[in-house]
Amino acid sequence: MEVALVHDFLTRLGGAERVLKILLEIFPKASIYTLLYDEFKVGAVFPKEKIVTSSLERLPAFMRKNHKYLLPLMPRAVEQWDFSKFDLVISSNSAFTHGILTPEKTRHLCYFHSPMRFAWDWTHEYIKEQKIGFIKRAASAALLKKIRMWDQAAADRPDCAIANSLNVQRRIKKYYRRDSTIIYPPVDIERFKISKTAEDYFLIISTLTPYKRIDLAIELFNKIQRRLVIIGDGPQREYLENIAGDTIDFLGIKDDTTVAEYLKNCRALIFPGEEDFGITPVEAMACGKPVLAYEEGGVKESVIAGVTGEFFAEPTVASMEDGLARLMKSTYLPTACRRQAQKFSKEIFVEKMKEITSFRQA
Repeated sequence: MEVALVHDFLTRLGGAERVLKILLEIFPKASIYTLLYDEFKVGAVFPKEKIVTSSLERLPAFMRKNHKYLLPLMPRAVEQWDFSKFDLVISSNSAFTHGILTPEKTRHLCYFHSPMRFAWDWTHEYIKEQKIGFIKRAASAALLKKIRMWDQAAADRPDCAIANSLNVQRRIKKYYRRDSTIIYPPVDIERFKISKTAEDYFLIISTLTPYKRIDLAIELFNKIQRRLVIIGDGPQREYLENIAGDTIDFLGIKDDTTVAEYLKNCRALIFPGEEDFGITPVEAMACGKPVLAYEEGGVKESVIAGVTGEFFAEPTVASMEDGLARLMKSTYLPTACRRQAQKFSKEIFVEKMKEITSFRQA
């Protein structure tokens, strides 16, 4: 069986890329199609010889690094690929790859990390983040309207829709009016070890972008003067470092082994933003650590309040502080956290993906 994998962008390693990595383990001979590819950042996991890029890869570097300039070109770019030689195509989609064109004989499964958030439920926030004038805002709104029209039509193209959570399943139904099957993202539970002790710091592991709400956590930890360690990088890093006090450490991007060590030794993971699912909270629970999370999105499907962590209801410092106070007064059994994490294991993901693709290894 000839198989292709399709992924929006291979320019960093995040949660969606962890899913793609496991898909590649299931289908090791598969080619990987992607709109843009950064060998320096992802080549160790996704080698260049397996990659097929789009026409966008030939554009100047300054445009490739600023995806907003490429939005009008992306729908056409994914439609240009020819999948006629493949029996099965699996698109790993957060934005555009569900819109690929496949022949009748080729089965197309789409794993939805999310319908494109900037075009639907976050469209107003997205335009605000651009910090542009009235005319450009109007032009951006008109562009996003066209993209929504294409996106909704393209959502009918996959033969099978897979949602990464109940949260995403609901959004697929709302925006695309189609049913989907839930298969939670894979977490390599065995990579993490339980620790029954903890050092006196709290931990964030995240890309540093506005919607992650790292600024909210910084404001709180500035106020309470407790140590917060932040692993990750992104366009907001300079701003966040400028508002951070002496008790907050920025470590940048770290390798998986280092991240696992910080998770094992922290008091708790802080998860202040809304995510479609959120793999990091499951990784923290695999280490036996509780999670303090904003009570929205997919994290409500993984964290159990009072058992594996706590929620805060509003995206405010006061609400987060209340949640942290409850977490610090409570005791969480490491074994209970680990047991909850095992529900989202890599093995379960692989089994369900093999079943839905009717794939069996020899």
